[in-house]
Amino acid sequence: MDEHNRQRYYTSEQYLLPADEDETARLNSQHRVYYKLFGNRLSLAPLELKSGDRVLESAAGTGIWALEFFEENKKNGVILDMDCVDISDKQFTKNCPSNVHLSLRSVTDLPAEWKSRFSYAHQRLMVSSVDHSVWPKVVSELFRVISPGGWVEIAEVQLKSYDLDVGPFSKKLQSLILKMFADNGSVLDVAAFIPPLLEETGFVDVRSEVRQAFTGRTGENGYRVEERGSLFRALKRNVMRAGGYGVVKTEEEYEELVRGSELEWYDHPNETSVLLYTFWAKKP
Repeated sequence: MDEHNRQRYYTSEQYLLPADEDETARLNSQHRVYYKLFGNRLSLAPLELKSGDRVLESAAGTGIWALEFFEENKKNGVILDMDCVDISDKQFTKNCPSNVHLSLRSVTDLPAEWKSRFSYAHQRLMVSSVDHSVWPKVVSELFRVISPGGWVEIAEVQLKSYDLDVGPFSKKLQSLILKMFADNGSVLDVAAFIPPLLEETGFVDVRSEVRQAFTGRTGENGYRVEERGSLFRALKRNVMRAGGYGVVKTEEEYEELVRGSELEWYDHPNETSVLLYTFWAKKP
């Protein structure tokens, strides 16, 4: 069977992306993109963590950020107690230090006993899986479980900034993807949405940084072409369930659209991009 046409495993109706080996590999490579573009930093918040402090990773995915953050602090003599939560455990790494705890939980319903538990909470790329109406609950839960003086950090993609169009295939793909995100209730403009939401929830000192991630052959300035293609293939289930948004009618047409887009991106390296944001704020 063609590797692009085999069945994918999805853990949720709400979450657009699958939870399988291909997606695990994509998430880990995406982690490297964020890390590199933001100056080889795992965190931008002005943290002063000490041994015994508790850290939360919301929407942990594979847990790669948490493991690297734990090891980075350990090298500096700081031993953290970390909780990593996600709605699926299919992608969790199998080997974790005893201080890194992985569990099945939704950020919209964290344990009551976690009130003011964490000195720092980190969350990345929930925008495609959380309806805009649910975001206030997400941020309020993060606020509740962070201790006074603690920090929250949210890394997201600016969906409306997708600039994929360098030819007929990628022009169609861009139109289709933006329709799908809007239809899904995703926040298209996180730059305008998240900072006010953080402030309304009670956070202070809200800051942000943005980077432009390009698509190229090597991924030196962002993503490799194959990484971009992998993301859009993973969205095929949702595209086809919506009838192809008037752009494609069959799975084969969608695969052809993605393959054609990849060829266009190869021919126009570093001419397509998307904006990546990191927001951080303090609980008073």
